[in-house]
Amino acid sequence: MDEIRETGLKLDPKWDERGLIQAVASDAVSGELLMVAHMNAEALEKTLATGEAHYWSRSRAEVWHKGGTSGNVQRIAGVRIDCDQDAVWLLVHPAGPACHTGEASCFYRRVEADGDLTRL
Repeated sequence: MDEIRETGLKLDPKWDERGLIQAVASDAVSGELLMVAHMNAEALEKTLATGEAHYWSRSRAEVWHKGGTSGNVQRIAGVRIDCDQDAVWLLVHPAGPACHTGEASCFYRRVEADGDLTRL
């Protein structure tokens, strides 16, 4: 156990072998889970510096500013990191839908016991 990382007060993200950590974003007002993504060091730095969410796109292999082209930015209300610093939780004020499909949240379907999906 890395006691300093797990109980200390210094930000020291535990990046995976690709230099990434998981990032989840939830609505700061409603608490609704909006999306799950990844961040690298640059995305986290830009998020903290600008007050707007930035993520790492694994498919495009680049940092992207959430809403940079659509206008659906996520203004940061708070940033939290988990106990071993390998996951970030962003509390955001979304300026529009979080999902690229146009849904408010990427989690707009429920999985039924039989494996079928139901739209919420």
